[in-house]
Amino acid sequence: MHRVRLAPAALGALALLASPAAADTLEQALIAAYQNNPVLEGARADLRATDENVPIQRAFGRPNVSSDVTYTEILKQAQTNFINPDRSVNAGVSLSVPLYRGGAVRNGIRAAQERVAAGRADLRATESAIFNQVVAAYMDVIGQEAIVALSRNQVEVLEVNLQATSDRFEIGDLTRTDVAQSESRLALARSDLAESQAALVGARERYVQLVGQAPITLEPPPPLPGLPANVDDAVDYAVTHNPDILASIERAQAAGYDIRVAGADRLPQVDAFTQGGYQNYLGTLGSIPGEASNPQTVTSAQAGVRLTLPLFQGGLVAAQRRQAQAQASSALENAVAIERDVVQQVRSAFTNWQAALAVIESSQVAVEAAELSLEGVQAENTVGNRTILDILDTQRDLQIAQVDLVSARRNAYVAAFTLLAAMGRAEARDLGLDGEVPLYDPAANYERVAGKWWDWDNDPDPVVQTSGTVDIPAQDAEIPTEEQPGTGANQILEDTQPVQQGQTAQPRP
Repeated sequence: MHRVRLAPAALGALALLASPAAADTLEQALIAAYQNNPVLEGARADLRATDENVPIQRAFGRPNVSSDVTYTEILKQAQTNFINPDRSVNAGVSLSVPLYRGGAVRNGIRAAQERVAAGRADLRATESAIFNQVVAAYMDVIGQEAIVALSRNQVEVLEVNLQATSDRFEIGDLTRTDVAQSESRLALARSDLAESQAALVGARERYVQLVGQAPITLEPPPPLPGLPANVDDAVDYAVTHNPDILASIERAQAAGYDIRVAGADRLPQVDAFTQGGYQNYLGTLGSIPGEASNPQTVTSAQAGVRLTLPLFQGGLVAAQRRQAQAQASSALENAVAIERDVVQQVRSAFTNWQAALAVIESSQVAVEAAELSLEGVQAENTVGNRTILDILDTQRDLQIAQVDLVSARRNAYVAAFTLLAAMGRAEARDLGLDGEVPLYDPAANYERVAGKWWDWDNDPDPVVQTSGTVDIPAQDAEIPTEEQPGTGANQILEDTQPVQQGQTAQPRP
């Protein structure tokens, strides 16, 4: 048998085959998603809509001015002793100023402000979730490209083996069974290659969906900062920084204010008002003969204070208050449920990260052992102590160990980033993107709209902010082939693993 080494050529594919100048980085992928992901952009628009609830609630406590104009054509006069006009124009202006609403306005504003805070936390959670998906897609592309390279190399090795086996069969050194075994393993390897190529296409298309760009040549990702030393540190940090937990707390507080808003409808309401009127009979108001003519215009003005005291509303207010209490109770329980969910996510992600690190160590040992085993079996085959099947089995074991190592590297990085996301440390500022791209300021829109009074203060009509992906060519399973086999592969395997256990997460700035 020809001694074709599988490991160096296959592992060389893990260098991802490109000059650094043309390579994509994880930071670039995250920036592209931050600027061009429609889900994230939609979440920002949702927060802007939530911001408007504050001026809406404030409007209920502000003066209200209205006017009306009425033109009346009298078609049939009433049978009275008075002189009736044929037509008239009436105009009026009224001003109402709420003085007391039982606390409904004040508590409605507070509830709206709490929901703005919850919306900001939701935006943080969406940003973190998008980044988590981008990291997974990025690592999937890297991992699947490496697996395709391994599978392709395995096919090439088995093709050489089959040719060598056939040659030895022709001279009577091997049996037909040996040839059939080589053919069978080659067919299986080609099947594995086809499956890995399909998985690579899927990974690249997922990357395009999230990032809005096609992956060209992806560099190994950098180490992740701020990973916790132990699971208890991770949980302690998450329960005070996870955006989902913070959003649920804000919503529970808003629901508490809703109870007060609902109960305010059974309290007195006080308004100050003034109104003025103008009436013009358009010269059609007659007069009694012998008397002075009646004036054709009449003006009036009034001002006062109105007290409204609800006495009985059929149980409506009590029902609304009980409903708000039940909704507040639900919000409180939901906060506990979300905290439980976050704790579970953190512990699971930490366990998965540690397990993946352990698998990396085991897989490295397995790869090294399989390489030595393959060399030994091939040498023993030359002296007749090993069969062709033994070589094929050992080659298969080596490929499986290499694929397991690639998968473990991918799983370790994704699990580590998932852990950071669950802790509330996987947003643009946490990842240092603020130095590379202007960050979206969720407070800017709130400060812009919170104090607005004017009814005609409109924003421009909305337009699409992100781009589609229909013009990006469909992805394929081709990978560059100008790599240098065996050079940089092991370094990339080292680079793709996150920082090791022992670092402590730092507080958010």
